[in-house]
Amino acid sequence: MVRCPQCGKMTEWRTENRFRPFCSERCKQLDLGAWASESYRVPTSPPDAGEDTPS
Repeated sequence: MVRCPQCGKMTEWRTENRFRPFCSERCKQLDLGAWASESYRVPTSPPDAGEDTPS
């Protein structure tokens, strides 16, 4: 059993669950929509000023 990352509901981690780790298609689509609208962001470090200048 794992917790759905979107709603927190407990769901079985089985190959028959095509939405895993989500509990349903709705939760999977909500998560995809959040990535598409840039609500989620992967943290990065700012580029160094010297890296853009060719040698």
